[in-house]
Amino acid sequence: MLSQIVRPMVHTQIRLLANSQATRSTLVSTVAQWLGFLGVKAEVTHLDACDQHNIRISLTVGKPEACDSHDWHKIVSNLNKTKKDTKLTQLVQPPMTPKQQSKLQRLLAYLIQVGEPEVGVNWDTIYPQLQTLGLDEQMLLGIRCALKVPQSLENLLEGLEPDIAAIALPKAVSIAMFDRQVNPHEDQALMSLLQVMKQA
Repeated sequence: MLSQIVRPMVHTQIRLLANSQATRSTLVSTVAQWLGFLGVKAEVTHLDACDQHNIRISLTVGKPEACDSHDWHKIVSNLNKTKKDTKLTQLVQPPMTPKQQSKLQRLLAYLIQVGEPEVGVNWDTIYPQLQTLGLDEQMLLGIRCALKVPQSLENLLEGLEPDIAAIALPKAVSIAMFDRQVNPHEDQALMSLLQVMKQA
């Protein structure tokens, strides 16, 4: 899994940065490199320390490698139309049918179940963690119900639409990383979702 490769490397780079005599220029190139791992071409245009805990960075970002040119031009066009819109908003997910919502709930339940297969799921523990992912109460209740029965990845992938896989993947990654490690079952599920997304 990419995170298992990138995280130790980032940790090592942070240690090197801490001992670097050219911290600013090194951090500028390092941040661009980190975004490059995601296929994003970025240039750091401003960098300074805000306080003891945060660094303020300004970026110029080019079209990601995996981004469709038509989609990218729409994003840029929309930004030009809404330059004065400073309100921070989340990405709005497209409306889902009840069947799609059920599939998503069962997929996320599967990730929870295989996270620690030898340990029963403690809803009181997992519930606050799921809330941090921005899931609404209806989705959370559906996940709780889905956790009551064993889920099958093979069945869940059957007929899974790329759009639903795209919605599921970032949340699935977050769930898999709750315990800071990705086991083989979680890795298989994440890679399967990625493959379904590529069919779009």
